[in-house]
Amino acid sequence: MPRWDLLNFRQYATMAVQFSRGCPFNCEFCDIIVMNGRVPRTKSPAQLIAELEALRTRGWKDMVFVVDDNFIGNRAHTKALLRELIAWRERTRATMGFLTEASVNLADDPDLMDLMVRAGFKKVFVGIETPLPESLEECHKLQNQGRDLVAAVATLQRAGLQVMGGFIVGFDSDSHDIFKRQFEFIQRSGVVTAMVGLLTALPQTRLYQRLLQEGRLLTGSTGNNTEATLNFLPRLNRDFLINGYRDLMKKLYEPRVYYERIRTFLRNHEATGPRRRISWSDFQAFLKSFYVLGVRHRGRRAYWGFCASTLLRRPRQFAQAMELAIIGHHFRRVASLL
Repeated sequence: MPRWDLLNFRQYATMAVQFSRGCPFNCEFCDIIVMNGRVPRTKSPAQLIAELEALRTRGWKDMVFVVDDNFIGNRAHTKALLRELIAWRERTRATMGFLTEASVNLADDPDLMDLMVRAGFKKVFVGIETPLPESLEECHKLQNQGRDLVAAVATLQRAGLQVMGGFIVGFDSDSHDIFKRQFEFIQRSGVVTAMVGLLTALPQTRLYQRLLQEGRLLTGSTGNNTEATLNFLPRLNRDFLINGYRDLMKKLYEPRVYYERIRTFLRNHEATGPRRRISWSDFQAFLKSFYVLGVRHRGRRAYWGFCASTLLRRPRQFAQAMELAIIGHHFRRVASLL
């Protein structure tokens, strides 16, 4: 059992638990399968629920990150856990919500999505990587190939899940219009939290071994996916990739562009499942955002327009919209440092 008693909960936005390790897929750039293997191993539902119950009895009421490599790597075990989680929520009236990481084929299983939402899952990180079929094939991202990725994201959003997307630029198969295509995909799909990184060859991955054999590896990886550097010789011009990446990040989190992406998400999203309570810290952040986003920083006109339109058209989604607006401020700060 984790020593929750050692933590000062006021210092944390989320807690972290883990149900499984490993992922059944074989993406060339990924080191998860190197470290944790391709056969997912899980705790028993009783073990994980005991950890959550210990959190609950110590007073935790906010979000919990289920930090699995791929939460749906073993669907049968995941569904068994979710059914137990639903029963636990009903029994204890727990208010905490969950976020996790999963592959995009989650969108193919309506029953699994429904169970996740009923269990209290609000967000899911999905490795989308790229809209280019050639690049998906290159990196062996089989689960993303041959499908409409915009439609898959919309399916998850309609089910009640906010999709946080991982994107990569720098594949050998990337074309010169890759930044334009990534931008258009992210805007069209309403992936508000778009985590974009330059391709990195991580130690022991198949990508690392291939580039080493081709004589294209330059240095080791820093592990910082927001660092605008490449540790290998790319097919596209190196400066073109680095400068394009910086420009893409700044453009994605420019206030008007970002708020438009939130609007797209809110149109698609169906708020189902247990409602998450608004904590005192949430309310404080909301009040502070009025000054930080609405007075002090550029984009304040776009911010007030976004607030007004959300209150008028989607008042039930206003709290979620404000949370996303605040997250956007964080990403703008990250982009400014690239």
